[in-house]
Amino acid sequence: MVTRKTRRAIIREWMALAREKRQSGGQALAFAKTMLQRYSLPRSRRTPHDVIMAWLRPRTGRP
Repeated sequence: MVTRKTRRAIIREWMALAREKRQSGGQALAFAKTMLQRYSLPRSRRTPHDVIMAWLRPRTGRP
């Protein structure tokens, strides 16, 4: 299971971006790719990319 600290750090960085930089799914996709380079996630049934996108999807376009 992914550590809470990693999840919280990624979400915190996403929400710290300017509103214009976190409006679309494409922006979330690019952000997820950079986070995969910075953080290593443990193996699971889902790919690490899918895990991060699941965290970011509810927060995409949010004020």
